Amino acid sequence: MISEKIILQRLERQCARAEYCTADIRRKALKALEGDADAAERVVASLLADGYVDDRRYAGAYVREKSSISGWGRVKISAMLRAKGIDRSVIDDALGEIESPKASARLSRLAAAKASSLQGDPAIRLKLLRFILSRGYTYEEAASAVQEVL
Repeated sequence: MISEKIILQRLERQCARAEYCTADIRRKALKALEGDADAAERVVASLLADGYVDDRRYAGAYVREKSSISGWGRVKISAMLRAKGIDRSVIDDALGEIESPKASARLSRLAAAKASSLQGDPAIRLKLLRFILSRGYTYEEAASAVQEVL
């Protein structure tokens, strides 16, 4: 079995290159330490204490990436962060970073692009609505975007 110190150093290098949440690091530590839960918790505690892992920082980076690059809405982002075990208050703070005018413009572009690919389809309204909802936008946002595009 690889020593706890070596695993800690590996995880420090990984965390220096990319953001990870506590749950992801705990899973990686457990796997690397072959299921030794006590050692994994010590590694995670060390990474948290040294600032390598910070769920607030992770949530902020995740929200920025998924909203601006992937075009996801607040609902989907929130659900994915909850699935990673991020605290609700941290998620709410991170979602506050989404700039509403930019998000609305992104939703409009997304809806327009999808609508153009569905031209002539008799179920365009339903398919467009379903598509926007699958991207994590609220029903109100989706209905407004569909109305605007059609």
